[in-house]
Amino acid sequence: MTAITIADQERRQDVTVLFIDIVGFTTLVDRLDCADVRALQRDYFSTVSGVVRACGGIVEKYVGDAVMAVFGAEEGGFGPESAAAAVRAGLSVQEALRGRLLAGRFPARTRVGLATGEVIVDPMAAFDGGYAMISGSVVSTAARLQAYAPHDTVVVCSATREVTDTLIAYQELPPVSVPGKPYPLDLYRALQPQAAQLAAVA
Repeated sequence: MTAITIADQERRQDVTVLFIDIVGFTTLVDRLDCADVRALQRDYFSTVSGVVRACGGIVEKYVGDAVMAVFGAEEGGFGPESAAAAVRAGLSVQEALRGRLLAGRFPARTRVGLATGEVIVDPMAAFDGGYAMISGSVVSTAARLQAYAPHDTVVVCSATREVTDTLIAYQELPPVSVPGKPYPLDLYRALQPQAAQLAAVA
């Protein structure tokens, strides 16, 4: 049996993955002309990517209304601060979109899911807009959590909460059973950066 080898430039490390989408997007776009859909996406993607990059993340892909971003993917770059930056990015995106009309016409309600875990990182893929930059089950976990997030909330897995517990305040939510996972996933709603951390920054 031939062992699977990892290319020389690829490496194994922890990252935090963020997924965000628009609530009710499919129903909305079914009623729109494709030009309106494009205008909505352009405004939305610009807002999300701007916040992600300002917080130190890399946009890995855009699919429909979903954006996937990665934090802590640089070599030796993962830690509590990069994971907390991912959480703050989710909160900041929702704040930036709150009360706004995308493309001047469409209200935006979003949900965000984040998961932390081990992946294979391909640094060369970062030069292609980040597409296919990481591989690992944490990607599907983040996507699942996003799908089960209450509207206009940011939810994280237990690993993300543990690594950011001193930096972000959380509310524990009931675990969720999701297809393809052998056990319920713990779920925590991110509320805000911890007051002590805010004071230190100020």
